[in-house]
Amino acid sequence: MRHEYTRPLDAPIDSDDNVFSLLEGRVRRDPEGTLIEYPEGGEWKSFTARAFRDLVVSLAKGLIARGIAPGDAVAIIAHTSWQWTALDTAIMSIGALTVPVYETNSPAQVRMIFNDSKVVMAFAEDDSQRAKIEQVASECHDLKDVFVIADDALAAIVELGRSVADEDFERRRDAVKGADLATIVYTSGSTGTPKGIELSHSNFVFIVRSGIQSMPDIALKPDRRLLLFLPLAHVFARYMQFFSFAGNITLGLSSNLKTILSDFHSFRPTFILAVPRIFEKIYNAASQKAGSGLTGRVFAGSAETARAWSRAQQSGHAIPVGLRLKRSVYRRLVYRQILDVFGGSVEYAVSGGAPMDPCIAHFFNGVGLPLLEGYGMTETCAPATVNPTAGYRIGTIGLPLQGVSVGVDDDGELCIRSRAVCVGYHNHPEITRGQIVDGWLHTGDLGDVDEDGFVRLTGRKKDLIITAGGKNVSPGELEASVMTSPVVDQCVVIGDRRPFIAALVTIDLTDANQWLVSQGAKPVSDLEEASRNPIIHTEVERAVSVANELVSRAESIRKFEILPDAFTQDNGMLTPSLKARRQVIVDHYADVIDHAIYVPRKPTDRS
Repeated sequence: MRHEYTRPLDAPIDSDDNVFSLLEGRVRRDPEGTLIEYPEGGEWKSFTARAFRDLVVSLAKGLIARGIAPGDAVAIIAHTSWQWTALDTAIMSIGALTVPVYETNSPAQVRMIFNDSKVVMAFAEDDSQRAKIEQVASECHDLKDVFVIADDALAAIVELGRSVADEDFERRRDAVKGADLATIVYTSGSTGTPKGIELSHSNFVFIVRSGIQSMPDIALKPDRRLLLFLPLAHVFARYMQFFSFAGNITLGLSSNLKTILSDFHSFRPTFILAVPRIFEKIYNAASQKAGSGLTGRVFAGSAETARAWSRAQQSGHAIPVGLRLKRSVYRRLVYRQILDVFGGSVEYAVSGGAPMDPCIAHFFNGVGLPLLEGYGMTETCAPATVNPTAGYRIGTIGLPLQGVSVGVDDDGELCIRSRAVCVGYHNHPEITRGQIVDGWLHTGDLGDVDEDGFVRLTGRKKDLIITAGGKNVSPGELEASVMTSPVVDQCVVIGDRRPFIAALVTIDLTDANQWLVSQGAKPVSDLEEASRNPIIHTEVERAVSVANELVSRAESIRKFEILPDAFTQDNGMLTPSLKARRQVIVDHYADVIDHAIYVPRKPTDRS
């Protein structure tokens, strides 16, 4: 490594514990305290730690009765829910492997995952997910059972388990060691076919307990509350459920993004976990609600003050008295209402999964909600770095978690070494050998590490655009900036082997119409009309100009095209974790790129 940094552990972590031990530890510490809350019938219902542990044991006994053996793969295809968490913990408690499947996966993807991991049992959320499985079941030769959660599958499994003695469960539980596989998680596949990542019990236990040591303010203070709405098929969401077990956290589980704002108000989380797009949308909604009159000018002034205060705070110098006074006024007039969107009790937010635009991070920091950027991969069992609650640095992805080493190799690639690095790529030893070298996971991201251990990403090795003139351009910073526009949904920067950098832009129809109305303009009827609307075009042009200020002229976006449709999971242009599939998009819009952006030169008439 050209440069590396290791953050030491405050206390040793036992490598031989299993995932179920995290739940058992919570029961020993606080058996009657609330562990899980979930919305039902317009109110939040709950499980105590003891009640949830007992449910997990009952489910595990049912799986034993149904013939699930150590090493057997059991799939879950469902939205985030307490049932998902209970099944996941029960499966792994007896040495079987959880195989998460996104509910948006196609039947062909289900078939590939089931056959690659040899799934013997599957839990489907409802009849639509069961139908997806049944469509390919004849081609899944190891599959024996399919249960439907909505049809009281958990009650049926518990009933099956009544014939299994407690001692039989305890023998199975005690036989599960840290080195045993816990799960195979299939990456969302922004490029190519998804690969199964093998994660062990030790991987999870190490990084969960490291996270507790690294983030005690978030995990261990009294009355900690997390509202988790990310899909549990994503490894970071699963990590957070076990992080909640190991801390003093009440875990709220909700999957309905349409009710997320009302869920924030009723659940009142003390910290939240989200992708940058959530914060961008909340900022844009607040800006649009303010409008363009006096209220709009007040909001604009408050936003400018929040960013100025944040930049002063981040500089490490004394904050000017006048700026402190202005912020104090705006806290009463504006900032309190913005924080109320999150329920009024939130202290920190953790952001990851995509680059965060610094302007958004500075705004929320100035408002009073630090956005603690972090970084991780499926291969690192979720987080590898995160900003601390004190001394966080905007523009970085933070410090490595305790016991984790980060390094930068001679090519500038960020590498990670820890006990949380995956066992390997399922059925792909050649990829394992290529990606994990001498214990270092090569992430594919470009970055650097300062002398204090803070990590900064500078680009994506595979996404690096090299123009025809030989200029290397990392698109992430430009894309994140353009996507802060109140009308933009997605931005994909292009230009590889082309004469200049350009961008494909899609519009968020709902947000764009709200913005148009706030500007005194008429709304548009569909994305086709939005792509031709001159007011929207001017706003996108403004956003592109702002983004271009972040880079040199050679790296700037010279042209953009507003597309008349959207990138979605259904059309294959977004991953389930909402990342753009760059090559799929470039291939799909080849005609637009070749004939609308990079317009061929007409031959010169030399006659």
